[in-house]
Amino acid sequence: MTEKVVVLGAGYAGAGAVQSLEAELEHADAELTWISENNYHLVLHESHRVIRDPSVEDDIKIPVGEIASPGTEFIQARVESVDTDDQTVELDGDDAVEYDYLLVALGSQTAYYGIPGMEENALTLKGLDDAHEIHRQVEEAASKASRNDPAKVVIGGAGLSGIQSAGEIAEYRDEHRAPIDIYLVEALEEIMPGQDSELQGTVRRHLEEADVEILTDDPITEADEEAIHFDEGDPLDYDVFVWTGGITGQDALDGCDLDNEHNRVTCESDFQTSDENVFAVGDSAIIDQGENPAPPTAQAAWQAAEVVGENIARAINDQPLKTWTHEDKGTVLSIGDKAVAHDVDAIPVRTFNSYPAKFLKKAIAARWIADVSSVPTALKAWDSL
Repeated sequence: MTEKVVVLGAGYAGAGAVQSLEAELEHADAELTWISENNYHLVLHESHRVIRDPSVEDDIKIPVGEIASPGTEFIQARVESVDTDDQTVELDGDDAVEYDYLLVALGSQTAYYGIPGMEENALTLKGLDDAHEIHRQVEEAASKASRNDPAKVVIGGAGLSGIQSAGEIAEYRDEHRAPIDIYLVEALEEIMPGQDSELQGTVRRHLEEADVEILTDDPITEADEEAIHFDEGDPLDYDVFVWTGGITGQDALDGCDLDNEHNRVTCESDFQTSDENVFAVGDSAIIDQGENPAPPTAQAAWQAAEVVGENIARAINDQPLKTWTHEDKGTVLSIGDKAVAHDVDAIPVRTFNSYPAKFLKKAIAARWIADVSSVPTALKAWDSL
C-alpha cells in the first residue's frame, strides 16, 4: 500500500525535512506532499535585512522548485485545520488532503500576551510582507520628521529579532541621514534574557554605539495608536512600533486533537506526538529535551529536520525511532553591518565581533542556502547576508 506522507510548512524545519524525506523514501512505496501558504522558503533569520534594503528579498527567498524534487507534489495553500480522526488536512478553499503520516512544521506566529492594543497597533516581523511594511513606515516617518522633531521608532522585545531589527533601522538612519530616534524596549532586567552576561554586555555596547536607546526592567502594559504604556515609567510616543516579544502556535492547530501548549504541539525527542502518525518539528513543536525543551531557533530546526525525516521513514517500516538531542553550537547575530558571536563550536575565543563574527554570520546563512538550494544561489546571496 502506498503511504501518503504530508509535510506542512516551508520554514527551516519544513524545507529541511522535505529534502530528508525525499532521500529516505526514495525507494519506498510512498507519496510525498508538501503544503505551504508561500511557494518559497524564506531565510527568516536574515529577513531583518529587508527592513533596510527591500531588494535583499531576492537573495533570501528560495523557490520551492529549487528545494524539492519533481516527484514531490507541492500545494500552495493555507492550512486551516488538522483532523487526526479522519487523517486529513483542511485547506483554504474547502480543499482537504489525506495523509497516513503527517509532519507539522507550520512555524509560529507572534504572541501578544494579552497586552491591550498590542495586536491592533504593533507591526511584527514574521515574514517578507512584515519586513516591507516596517521599511515603508520607517521611510514615511523619516520623510515627515526633522532634526528638531525626529521620528521615533520603538522595538518591543530585546531578543535576537528585536536586536537585529534595531540594528537595521540604525543602518538605514545612518545611510540616509534620516532624523530617527530608535528605542529598544525589554520587560526584563537585561537584553537577550537568559543569555550569558558577556554576550549581553557586548551586544549592549554595539547597540549603544549605534545610538539605540535601551529601556529595560519595565514591561509594556498597553499600546495605543500613538504611544506604548509601561508598568512604572512614563508613556513613550512612537511613529513606528514593532513588536518582537514572543511566539505562539499557529491558529490552524487551534482545536486540533494533539497534545499542545498554546497551539505548539508537544512531542517526544523522536518528534512523535500524542498521535503516532503525526510528527512535529520546528517552532510548531515543543520538543522534549529533558529539563528544557529545544529552543525555537533556526539552528535547532536545521538539526532536527534531518532526523525527523529519517524517523518518519522508520515509522513507515515499523522500525524503532531515533531520539534527537539538540546541540547548541553558539549564538551569532548581526547589529547592522556589525556582528557578535558567542560560544561558537570549535572556536576558542568565547565572545568576538568585528570582521570574523561578520564573516561567520554570512557563512552560516550561505551554508544553509547552499544546502537547501545550491552553491551558486548561496554565492549570489553573499553580499546581502
